[in-house]
Amino acid sequence: MAKLIYLTNVSLDGYIEDESGAFSWLPPDDEVFAFTTDLIRPVGTWLYGRRLYEMMAVWETDPALAAQSDLRADFASTWQAGRKVVYSTTLTAVSTADTRIEREFDPAAVARLKATAGADLTVGGANLATRAFQAGLVDEVQLIVWPVVVGGGKPALPAGVRTDLELLDERRFRNGVVHLRYRTLGQ
Repeated sequence: MAKLIYLTNVSLDGYIEDESGAFSWLPPDDEVFAFTTDLIRPVGTWLYGRRLYEMMAVWETDPALAAQSDLRADFASTWQAGRKVVYSTTLTAVSTADTRIEREFDPAAVARLKATAGADLTVGGANLATRAFQAGLVDEVQLIVWPVVVGGGKPALPAGVRTDLELLDERRFRNGVVHLRYRTLGQ
């Protein structure tokens, strides 16, 4: 059975974006970028909310991004290789290949997808991830923690949902970023 992984960048105080909706506090760093590409390389399917999908789609729709460097080209091709499922009630069309729209998050359908997938899945977007946590579908939590306190914004982890975790791995980068990898317990 494939795992459902929640992987996200997060400030030290637990936010994926600040109060204005920005994440400009994530400075470019080649070491972290290459590591992130390696993390997503085995992903076969991306589960996205509309907003995050639209932000990520540029890795396929804007070839100038991949042309900036070998690191960016590697990330773009790695991201493009996976299937995408976008959960949205408002999106009418997708701009990337091998992408489908689902109007509602159906935990039973995601469980079936996990059971039949040949590669791991990720869930992206805090709101969608919250629904996956609530349904007990998340198998791993991977946080890329940036050394900044933004003081408020969109929380990375769901409120009101208890999830016990076991630390599987951690890595510290030269710039102070820390990657934490946890397995969920009791799933």
